[in-house]
Amino acid sequence: MRPDCFLAAAVAALVACVSPAMSQTPTPIANVAPWDQAFLPPAPTWNGASKALLRDASDPWVTAFEADAAHDFSPSYADTRAWFDRLDTASDLIRIEQFGVSPEGRPIYAVIASKDDATLDPSKPVLLAQAGIHPGEIDGKDAGMMLLRDMAFYGKDGLLDRANLILIPILSVDGHERTSPYSRPNQRGPRNQGWRHTATNQNLNRDFMKLDQAEMQAVMGLIHKYKPDLYVDIHVTDGIDYQYDVTYGYNGEDGVWSRSPAIAKWLDDAFKPDMNAALEAQGHIPGELVFAIDDRDPKKGMNDGGLGERYSNGWGSAAHVPTILIENHSLKPHEQRVLGTYVFLEEALKLLAEKSQTLRAAISADRALRPAELPANFDGDDQPTRIRPFKGILYDTYQSVASGRPELRWLGQPDPVLWQVPYYGSSPTLTLKRPTAYWVPSYRADIIERLKTHGVQMETLAAPRTVAVDMLRLVDPKVSARTNEGHVPITVGEVRAEAKDWTFPVGSVRVPTDQPMGDVAILLLEPQSSESFFAWGMFPEVLNRVEYIEAYAIAPLAEKMLAADPALKAEFEAKLAAEPAFAADGDARLAWFYERTPFYDQRFRLYPVGREN
Repeated sequence: MRPDCFLAAAVAALVACVSPAMSQTPTPIANVAPWDQAFLPPAPTWNGASKALLRDASDPWVTAFEADAAHDFSPSYADTRAWFDRLDTASDLIRIEQFGVSPEGRPIYAVIASKDDATLDPSKPVLLAQAGIHPGEIDGKDAGMMLLRDMAFYGKDGLLDRANLILIPILSVDGHERTSPYSRPNQRGPRNQGWRHTATNQNLNRDFMKLDQAEMQAVMGLIHKYKPDLYVDIHVTDGIDYQYDVTYGYNGEDGVWSRSPAIAKWLDDAFKPDMNAALEAQGHIPGELVFAIDDRDPKKGMNDGGLGERYSNGWGSAAHVPTILIENHSLKPHEQRVLGTYVFLEEALKLLAEKSQTLRAAISADRALRPAELPANFDGDDQPTRIRPFKGILYDTYQSVASGRPELRWLGQPDPVLWQVPYYGSSPTLTLKRPTAYWVPSYRADIIERLKTHGVQMETLAAPRTVAVDMLRLVDPKVSARTNEGHVPITVGEVRAEAKDWTFPVGSVRVPTDQPMGDVAILLLEPQSSESFFAWGMFPEVLNRVEYIEAYAIAPLAEKMLAADPALKAEFEAKLAAEPAFAADGDARLAWFYERTPFYDQRFRLYPVGREN
């Protein structure tokens, strides 16, 4: 690959330089300036007060981000760990805890800042800040290093008097080490960026429910161990340009429906106003999460980005864990984003210390909810729910030679006129009834283990047990034509409950829904739920019909059935009259009879998880 290819200012020119034979990732470039990103829109000038948080390069505890003259660099996994190990050795407030191992064998660790002993004081609220679930979006790591350093040595240890901080500096450690200046072309810095997906090519921010990946299984273990009062998942967004540098949100924001309404109200009333004021005081522009309907027509409107539980904020709402998704703006410089994240984490610790009593009351209220019906499978609304004031950036259009059409061009200047854009929410397309319990057969130990990792309570059978349950017959399931996150999704629009006395073998589990994680269990075990194990394609075996019957056997049997059952005969003749294609298809006609015999596979399309009502 020719080095001059990387100097191209246009993406199209870059692509043209890449030889099809060159499939390897470019050799990582450490601590040197990358190719010119002049093709990105200009960034508005910024001189926020939070720049005072930066330490001089001569400081013995300066971070690699601060030591870099452009504040546009983030250290490697090894260098980050070495810096934290040094901090751990030097400060009694800091300790490192390994809580998992990546597919490539790297330890996944958290850095805990506390004045307590190894067992954190349960009376103190816990802030869990997670960085690097998408390793190219690494602002949280660099901000966390600065904040932990300042608590250890520079007078901010008072933050730990009434709260504790757990920082995951890098969650996707393998993706972090697939580093290059060319990972995120839509993002301004750092100049060395990790890869969005893991070593197994999975997006961890789609794995909060199915728990495929070692990294996410480890995170769930950490969450259940320390029970954070606030979980902050730190990202950098893509999409349109705008004035905001720190955007964040949570399910139920601004009073809309939520699986955790008390938590959402606390975040609306007790958290967001103070957080926004703190960010603004330091020169940042906070805003709600931004998801444009059309990146090429930004004034067409915004939407809520979906409320799926596969994402951190959706999972947090279902699990009743207060969860905030931060999306710093990709077109703002890395320095500005990191400093905004520092301010956010510091203020979050202060707010937890001041208001943990009311937050914990909200958590308890939501964990006690047992709704009889669960809205699910949210889709974007066709009509806007409100008009949203929006701090936009000026733009124009030009005729692109590359695309052959008009393209949008951001000008890097704040629009002095506040935009008023339509905002679209989401509505459920499915309502799930809450059963008393589910029964999962022992041979699906993989499903049982995932439920346990979620913290779902269950009874394990020490002996076989026959119980009265509804088994669900899947009506016309559809297998996706494409994969998603290593799975082949399957959808089913209709299920038919069949009452049965079913014997579950030893090792099977009964999962009651009368528990704090009951909503999560329902969303995972109802096959119509878009977040269910079934929807992710984890029960493909029920779609395979076993045994068949030859035409020479079913034809005479069918004739006897017609002669013996007038109602069956009437039903058959009506189908012949109504469906000419069926009438002309001898195999289909015989199959129709076969399905009505006791020889037919009675477990074909029968979902093996029982529903106890």
